[in-house]
Amino acid sequence: MEDTYRHKGMRRKLVNEIRKKGILDEEILEAIYRVPRHLFLDSGFLNYAYEDKPFPIGSGQTISQPYTVAFQTELLNAKPGLKILEIGTGSGYQACVLVALGVEVYSVERQRKLYEKARIFLPHLGFQAHLFYGDGYLGLPEEAPFDGILITAAAPEIPTCLFQQLKTGGVLVSPVGSGDIQTMIRYTKLKNGKIAKEKFGNFRFVPLLREKAND
Repeated sequence: MEDTYRHKGMRRKLVNEIRKKGILDEEILEAIYRVPRHLFLDSGFLNYAYEDKPFPIGSGQTISQPYTVAFQTELLNAKPGLKILEIGTGSGYQACVLVALGVEVYSVERQRKLYEKARIFLPHLGFQAHLFYGDGYLGLPEEAPFDGILITAAAPEIPTCLFQQLKTGGVLVSPVGSGDIQTMIRYTKLKNGKIAKEKFGNFRFVPLLREKAND
């Protein structure tokens, strides 16, 4: 499958749509443009790949709405050279957007099929991220500390161990809630070790699954 001029034109329209919705960081918008979203979707969704909507990717998971990807990335203050932990690799689309920004990405996925697909697919696209198969609720203590942590599924609460893996001054961004609608929250780890919390509106995510990884 190719990334044609037609696809690039559709992607540019998507970027313009996201800009109109309030994403003003041009580096993030350029990263969205650089990642060929249609290549992450099954053939049945190809004609809709550049609509600003989520789509199923199998294993009960979805590829996030591009606006949501951009919004979370903006809250994360993602900048070149930062070390970011992503909980929930999924298709790998969000990870690629972060890599396109120059971020060093560590990403955990508990669904083996999704992990294996992303492990092969992302390097094929030219996006290098550190991918791990395991329980995202545990984070990656062996790779900590991180400048930021991004959770790409709805968590009823944030595990304490993730805050422990965050650098002082770092941020954790996650949709939080156990219902159909969640609140996007940015947590900042202060110098005294306390956690500041900011709310940024309502979103809809698939739930973050806990405990053991799933084959």
